[in-house]
Amino acid sequence: MDRNSRNNLTSFLLNLVALLLVAHLFHGIIITNIFSLILAVLVIGFINTFVGPILLVLTLPINILTIGLFTFIVNGMLFALAAFVVPGFAITDFSTAVFGSVVYSIFSIILNALFNK
Repeated sequence: MDRNSRNNLTSFLLNLVALLLVAHLFHGIIITNIFSLILAVLVIGFINTFVGPILLVLTLPINILTIGLFTFIVNGMLFALAAFVVPGFAITDFSTAVFGSVVYSIFSIILNALFNK
């Protein structure tokens, strides 16, 4: 296995751990089984890679007006979209989606910085 593949696999596994931690911290984020957890991480990665940048460009005027704070709302919407698409992954309300996406990002950054070298 080459280095790039190993880094991608490690990053995926660390994002699994991050989402699991977020689900334990927030009672409004529900993951029913391991398949839902794996699929949720894949869908979140796909949405953040392909849908997120397009949505951020479309919301650029409001982002400028709010000095970038609207980005948290966009990230919450993307997190909620992932929960809508993945069976067995649910978010009870929008505020949980916003705060959960922020904490997920923080955990993901920290875990990847510590373990994915």
